[in-house]
Formats: sequence, C-alpha cells, structure tokens
Amino acid sequence: MPVNQDYGYCRLCKAQATWAIKAAGVTGEAASIMPFLRQVRHQQLFFANMQRPRNGGPPVGKEGRRVLKPRPVPEPVQLRTPWAQLRLAEAPRVLSRYDHRRRDLTNPTLDLARRRARTIGEARGWTRWVTLEVNRALVILLSGHLPGEKIRYSEMFDGLRHFGLNIKRTAEVLGQLDLLDDDRIPAFESWLERKLDGLTDGIRQDAEDWIRTLRDGGPRSRPRDLSTVWTYLNEARPVLLDWSARYDHLREVTRDDVLAVRDQLEGAKRHHTLSVLRSLFRHCKKNGTNFRNPTSRIRVGRQDYGVILPLDPHEVRAAVDASTTPAAQLALALAAIHAARPKTVRELLLEDLDLGNRRLTLAGRVRPLDDLTRDAILAWLDHRRQRWPNTTNPHLIVSQHTAMDTCPVSGVWITNALRGQAATLERLRVDRQLEEALTHGPDPLHLAEVFGLDETTAIRYAAAARQILERPLEADPATSPRTRGSTP
Repeated sequence: MPVNQDYGYCRLCKAQATWAIKAAGVTGEAASIMPFLRQVRHQQLFFANMQRPRNGGPPVGKEGRRVLKPRPVPEPVQLRTPWAQLRLAEAPRVLSRYDHRRRDLTNPTLDLARRRARTIGEARGWTRWVTLEVNRALVILLSGHLPGEKIRYSEMFDGLRHFGLNIKRTAEVLGQLDLLDDDRIPAFESWLERKLDGLTDGIRQDAEDWIRTLRDGGPRSRPRDLSTVWTYLNEARPVLLDWSARYDHLREVTRDDVLAVRDQLEGAKRHHTLSVLRSLFRHCKKNGTNFRNPTSRIRVGRQDYGVILPLDPHEVRAAVDASTTPAAQLALALAAIHAARPKTVRELLLEDLDLGNRRLTLAGRVRPLDDLTRDAILAWLDHRRQRWPNTTNPHLIVSQHTAMDTCPVSGVWITNALRGQAATLERLRVDRQLEEALTHGPDPLHLAEVFGLDETTAIRYAAAARQILERPLEADPATSPRTRGSTP
C-alpha cells in the first residue's frame, strides 16, 4: 500500500481521517488532520463477514470447520471477602433456640454450602438420611450468615447435638468452604499437658521439645507414629518424675543415675526404658541443651525371648465361634491363613483383590487365594453391596462410619469381635507362622520368603519350632516354658 514518506501514514488512513473531520463539521485550523494522525497507532483492515462477534455471521475458514467442545461448568467457589465480620461482643450463639420460621433460604452462602454438600454426598455415597440431616444443619447454621463470618465448632456442636443432626459431615462441608473456626483443643495437647505435669521447668521443657520432635519430625528425623510417641513418654514419665525431685535440669543427670534405673528394671521393660532414655538424651545433645549423653556406652544385653507355643484347638474354635459377622470372618481368615497383621487387614484395598486369577496382595506381596479365603471375601462383598450400595470407600472392609468416607476402619473396630479371646488376630498370625515352621521344617529362609519376615524374626520362629520338634513340651510340664503373649 502506498505510504506518505513525509509523515509515515498510509494514504488510506489520511483519507478516512479527512472524511471524519468534514463529517463532524469542523473547519479552519482545527480541521488540520496532522494532530489527529499523530494519535493513530494502527489501522485494522478486514474483509466482510470476518468479525463473528459483531456481524453474527457463520464462521469461515478453519473456524467454520472446527467442532467446539462444550466447556465444563466450573464448580462454584466461595466469594472471598477482603474483610471479616467483627463481633461486637463475645457472646456465644445459642443455636438450640433456632426458630425455623426465621430461616433465610435465599442466603448466597447457604446456597453455596448446600450445593457443596450435594457434591460431597454424591462423591462419598451419603445415604438419603445423612444428606437430609446435613442440609437441615446448614440451614440452621447459615440462614443469617454474614460475609466473612465463621462458625465456631463449639457452638455448632452444642446446637446440632440438641437437634440430633450429623456434626462430622456438616463440619466437613464448612471446612471445605473455609467457614469453620475449629476452636477445639487437640487431644494430643491435653494428653501432653497431663503427662508433663509434676516435672520441673527445665526437665519439662526438654521433654516437651523431644516429644514434639518425635511426633512432627525434624531436619534429620522422620515423624514417628502417634502410638510410638505415647509409649515413649509413658515409659519415661516415672523416671523423669524421680529425677525432678532431685534435679532442675537433665544436664544434672549422671551415668550413675541411668545405671540405677537400669538395675531396677528387668527383661523387656529394662531394654525398652533404656532405649527411650537414649532417644531423649540424644535429642538434648543434638539441640545443645546437654553437653554429654549419660546413656552412652551402657549395655543392656541381649533380650531373651520365651518359646512361642501354638494355640490349643479349643482356643481356635472359640475364636471361630465368636466371629459371627462377615467382616469378622474375613479378618479371621486373613490372619489365620495368610498371617496378615490387623493393620494390613484394615488397609486392604479393593484393587488388591484379583478373584479371576485367584490372587491377593497383602502388604505388597502377592499370595495365592485359597478357597476358604475366597468364600469369605465373596460373602463380605455381597454383604457390603447390600448394606452400602453407594459407598465409594476404596478399602475392602468398611463400617457404618467409614462407608461415607475414604479412610480405613479403626483398629478397635477390626479386633472387637475377638476381644477377650485367647486367639486374637495377632495370636492367630503368630500361630500361622509357627505352624509353617513346624510343617515345612525350621528353615528361616523359607519363612522369610513365604511371609516376608525380617531375618531376626524368621530365626526366632525357626528356633522355637526346632525346640518344639526336638523336645516335646509334654515330656516335662514342670520345666516347659509357656509364652502366650509373646508377639515377635
């Protein structure tokens, strides 16, 4: 296109600008087009019917041949406000006095929460009654909700308990929308406060920092299981209370004090207590609160384990009779046949089953599926399908509470059927591994290959089986060791 060399603008732009000035009725010096052209930075040229939004014609070229896929409707999110509703006075809300005649179903927060509850319920397989309870609870809590206001858990708990509504599922919905103010005191904090009561300030500070590091982990330490943390502090508390009566800080504890503690204990108690004290002083020296470790170079000696004995037939029969539900029968079969731990039974997933190829994956190890275990699994799956047809929990064994969630059942629930029995799930697991050693010979390599045992544990089972095979315990009942509660 020809360009004006003096001003650098195309002649078409100059002609359009001149026509626009004349159409506006501007004359004289004000009609000069040069100031107008200096403000022009580009000129878009187009052919007819090329602007779809403006002309509304059918698209041409590639746009006309492209098949537009429908865009997914985004999930509604909560509108976050830059401010929060401040309370004029810290007066708790009494939700038990809620009047349904004053409910406001047009509240946008309530509408958003009800839609989120519907989405969660469809994903988790909530029953009709749970959905109705959560919907009613949200109406009670959010009818008069103001932007930026949060619901305290303590207020919600008292109000919903008065009406008999579901608290856990309602709190889950409010938590996802960032509407819940969880003012509960964690159970760990209350337990830690009770266990550290009575210690001097210096010892208490080091012990608290040690326990929190065990639970949360550190720069070079992994977090421990919560049950391990409980056991450690329970073992150390009597010793720390004794030292608190004489010392103000752990740096005052000497090697003789640790030896005195060691000499007062026996067996597994002595071994475990010294291990706990080593962990405590190692942590203190690492953080610089102690300059030396009084537990170093103190030997306890090798712990002598008793002989593992098989269960009596009547004890096994009593456990079978006590397992009356499909879930208890399945757990019994997995422990007595495949030597599965209770934790492994709880965390078993549906994808770990291969009924077509008759295989079962336990703790990462693929095992053949026998007829008895297969019948127990099929019976449980039928019960699960009839009892909770809409559950989306990926675990094989579910309960009434976990069927609407994705977590495994608790350890208390899975062992409840055999509580008080001599043949518990753990003892059945031990008896199965001992039976393998008695049947196929005391070979540690065979036990480690079949059950995935540690070499030390496999050697212990092999030694127990060898002792039983070489010298029958019935020959000398007076001198025969009996170890029922030993769990390797």
